[in-house]
Amino acid sequence: MITIAVVGPESTGKTTLTEALAAHYKTLWVPEYSREFLTNLNRSYIQNDLIAIAEGQLREERKYRKQVKDLLFLDTDLFVIKIWSEFKYGHCDPWILQQLSMNQASYYLLTYYDVPYEEDPLRESPENRPELFDLYERALKEYGVAYEVVQGSFQKRLETAIQKINSIL
Repeated sequence: MITIAVVGPESTGKTTLTEALAAHYKTLWVPEYSREFLTNLNRSYIQNDLIAIAEGQLREERKYRKQVKDLLFLDTDLFVIKIWSEFKYGHCDPWILQQLSMNQASYYLLTYYDVPYEEDPLRESPENRPELFDLYERALKEYGVAYEVVQGSFQKRLETAIQKINSIL
């Protein structure tokens, strides 16, 4: 099975792109578990909550993998938790890093921050999108994973992603 993860700073179109790609390829996509977790949390989150979010993301990915045969899209993965933990708290729990090493997608699409920021109660850092983008790109390079930056209009992003995915299928 090929898994394509869409990662990047907040409010850069990850969910919109993931959903559109899954529809294009007539397959499923795994929603970002942190949205569900944080929406149901009746307090501010703390760093240890990131472990529960990582566990939930991995659990959801396993569940969806059982439902598809060839291709699955991920609206974020553990790279997002790693980057956010390091950005917000200065480090990432070793368990998350270990799980990231063992649970990487086949290919990554990194969303650029050239789309308007949309307010959302779960988002925290509109002014840090350039810095976060750089952190994502650096981490993807450090881990040696294959990735493509998608930028521009929604249509341009979708076309770039489809072209790249078609080349690896």
